[in-house]
Amino acid sequence: MTTETTNETEARTAAAVSPGDVIVVEDIWKTYDMGSEQQVHALQGITLRIKHNEYVAIMGPSGSGKSTLMNLIGCLDTPSKGQYWLNGHLVSELNDDELARIRNKEIGFVFQTFNLLARASALHNVELPLIYNGTPAAERLERAQGALRAVNLDTRMNHKPNELSGGQRQRVAIARALINRPSIILADEPTGNLDSKTGDEIMALFDQLHSNGNTIVLVTHEPDIAEYAHRVVHIRDGKIFSDQPSSRVRRPENS
Repeated sequence: MTTETTNETEARTAAAVSPGDVIVVEDIWKTYDMGSEQQVHALQGITLRIKHNEYVAIMGPSGSGKSTLMNLIGCLDTPSKGQYWLNGHLVSELNDDELARIRNKEIGFVFQTFNLLARASALHNVELPLIYNGTPAAERLERAQGALRAVNLDTRMNHKPNELSGGQRQRVAIARALINRPSIILADEPTGNLDSKTGDEIMALFDQLHSNGNTIVLVTHEPDIAEYAHRVVHIRDGKIFSDQPSSRVRRPENS
């Protein structure tokens, strides 16, 4: 990258990113070529801004584009057109290796299916991101134990996933998401495989994480789960249909 190009990138970032911004998505398009000159526009000009310590739910029906948007926010994919800044980095122009480094440093993922190693203990599952980035063993152990204590799994650290309940497995996944102290926690249908009582317990944990200062982006199709967030963004046909405070935020004002 030349000095001129670096200066231009810095100027664009300064113009687009305000103090406190963690996510800035500007006119993002994602187009898939389906062959025979047919294209599908999964995202069509999405513009979105999320600040530090916001708690945002992204909602939409199947095929709305919410999963595509989640993949772009999570640096798992790149846009066809438009720009995306994550914590001041213009990530929409990075290559795969650079995206992987940003992803490991800046984002903690929580998935519906937990994505845990079946033969590894809860402690080892939580350590994995630190192994990938070369953290020394003693520090890995200390931080992984601390992350599991933070999600109330002090007594289950050496248990494997099949020895844990669904809620406990999701707590392990949340501890793993926290281990690198990421800028945001990106949760994709985090209660989708849980019963309603356990789902409520997991969402209470997200409330706690938010109160501790974490920025949370929650992707869901369930209105009752979205209402745990403080802001709800509805996606329809690849576009933002609405963006407003959740009823949880509005309720005190109307009481």
